[in-house]
Amino acid sequence: MSTKSNFVELRDTSKIWAIGSIHSNIKSFNGIKDFILNNFEKKDKLIFLGNIIGLGKSSKESLTSVLDLRFKLMSKFRLKPDSIIFLRGAQEEMFSKILQLQIAPNPVEIINWMFDHGVDKTLNSYGFTNDEVIDIASSGTVAISKWTSKLNKLILQNNGHKDYFLSLKHAAFSASKKILFVNRGVDITRPLSAQNDCFWWGYQNFSKIDEPYNSFLRIVRGYQSNKNNNLEMSKNTVICTLFKQPLTNNMIYFGTFSENGEILDLFEFD
Repeated sequence: MSTKSNFVELRDTSKIWAIGSIHSNIKSFNGIKDFILNNFEKKDKLIFLGNIIGLGKSSKESLTSVLDLRFKLMSKFRLKPDSIIFLRGAQEEMFSKILQLQIAPNPVEIINWMFDHGVDKTLNSYGFTNDEVIDIASSGTVAISKWTSKLNKLILQNNGHKDYFLSLKHAAFSASKKILFVNRGVDITRPLSAQNDCFWWGYQNFSKIDEPYNSFLRIVRGYQSNKNNNLEMSKNTVICTLFKQPLTNNMIYFGTFSENGEILDLFEFD
């Protein structure tokens, strides 16, 4: 997996597959996995739009299944690494902060906030209980450092997991610069290189965008916080959202797109 840049430009592309937030819903994802394995073509690209982990009970298993799909597609079609892209979502961002908990000024507050947002489920899947982590967070820098070292070792025991967390991208776009893929949003007043963390935390009123962002005629995202979303309506607007609230919704949304921003097809798996 390449770590050279936070952005990926998609070249020599037939169609682009994009999968919205999975949130550890391994049952639905495995249905998508079989569908993609049966319909993917050599010049296709595949983008996971972030939030593979979190909220559900099967974070570790879901990530392993996602990486297995990557391996099978790369082996079958002899794909280059940048043919399958993983974007950073809020769940991955929060989990990466937990791996640095020893340098946090207020670790207990951070842990409690993250647990309120579903990160505890990812830690549970790696074998830690909520009470154990909260106790560690209040035990001082040395104890926290030992715990984060243990967590890193557990991640390393799962093939590809460490590489995944180290290789997450901020955004991807076609060579034509007409379609942009992000996790949650962009600040339309800034260029891509100056977005900071808008990609996964979002930008105020982003959902109301009704005209292109620079040259991008279409922005495809994998998560939104509001409840107003209709996949059919997405065909007629700049933004296509492959996610639908509430968070208890087990549906996973994905679609195929042309490099010029056209929506080729939209799917939902439960």
